[in-house]
Amino acid sequence: MTGYAYSIADVFTTTALEGNPVAVFTDADAIPETRMQRIARELNLSETAFVLPGDEAADVRVRIFTPVNELPFAGLPTLGAAIVLAASHAGDSLTMRTKQGIVPFTFERSGGRVVSATMRQPIPTWQPYENTGPLLESLGVTDPVTSVDAYRNGPRHVLVGCSGVDRLAAIAPDLRAMAAFPDMAAICFAGSGRRWRMRMFSPAYGVTEDAGTGSAAGPLAIHLIRHSLLRHGEWIEIRQGVEMGRPSTMFASASGVGNRFDAVEVRGSAVVVGRGELFG
Repeated sequence: MTGYAYSIADVFTTTALEGNPVAVFTDADAIPETRMQRIARELNLSETAFVLPGDEAADVRVRIFTPVNELPFAGLPTLGAAIVLAASHAGDSLTMRTKQGIVPFTFERSGGRVVSATMRQPIPTWQPYENTGPLLESLGVTDPVTSVDAYRNGPRHVLVGCSGVDRLAAIAPDLRAMAAFPDMAAICFAGSGRRWRMRMFSPAYGVTEDAGTGSAAGPLAIHLIRHSLLRHGEWIEIRQGVEMGRPSTMFASASGVGNRFDAVEVRGSAVVVGRGELFG
């Protein structure tokens, strides 16, 4: 019986059993492509990462699966995979090829151990969301504080601003209604200045609620800049997963001029909490 080794990392935290867990298969070259989606469904985490040999432009390649589909890019599994790989990677940087392009990472080490990683994310495109009214109704949000826009950097994130953290925490979405919106995750946010809170709901991606959505952190920074709530180059702290009992902390920054963005960066930590072997 064939076995495939994997690690479980809690991402966007330094505390085991908090943050958002991801499974990372660090030597996935032997795993048939047709089994990757089935393995992700078996593990039933928000995402599973399969690390493959790199090429002339990237140290490694990675494929990312939710329980129901493959994503060209996602922040949680790429950052989690990078920190897992850093344990056997002596350098302070790593390049990872995703289906959305090459994602560079830099590591911060303390005592030889990686304590955080910073990724340069793909710069998203954006446009007004086409189903704003029905989406707001399904979320129970009646007074969004900014325009409701869809950002795509692989997955498609629809950003919905709430008038306060209490309103954000009280959201109880109609998930059956949300399941009718294809290819999207609802990113609800609230806060001010450099501190923000976020929740993510995505029946379309097989995730009822996510504890830490790294691919949405960069778009949130852009969205805040576009609505004059943040300046280019400023870093924000984003807390997510609080309502789930899985607190996650991310940091994000976007820089450019006006509505043109040249760089989007997201930083976070991760801790390996388990290793195992999957047979099948």
